[in-house]
Formats: sequence, C-alpha cells, structure tokens
Amino acid sequence: SKAEIHALIQDLAERGLAILMISSELPEILGMSDRIAVMRHGTIGGVLSRAEATADTILAMALDPES
Repeated sequence: SKAEIHALIQDLAERGLAILMISSELPEILGMSDRIAVMRHGTIGGVLSRAEATADTILAMALDPES
C-alpha cells in the first residue's frame, strides 16, 4: 500500500539516503519532500525548499513560463 511505501521512504531518508520521488499528487509532494523540483515542458522550471513550497507556488511555477 502507499502508506507502507511512504514509511519505507521516510525510514531510508532518516538513514541519510537521498530519495528521488516523482509524483503528480500535490499533497503527497508537500508531505514527503524537503526540496521540490518543478518540471515544465520537460525541463526543471525551478526548485523550492519545503518552507517555500505551497500548492499555489508549485502550480504557478509549473504553469508560468516567467517563474
């Protein structure tokens, strides 16, 4: 189940391992990430820290070519 996968990811991160998680679900991204790289047109449009990241900032960065 997804909860088991999230627990495994959290355990690995606590051990100091880097985790690359790809998801289109904003609540999952906001709940699991320390940094968020936002993709736009096949490239990274920007990177947000956990403190900067909100659903609005992520969506704006994904949709706005000037962000």
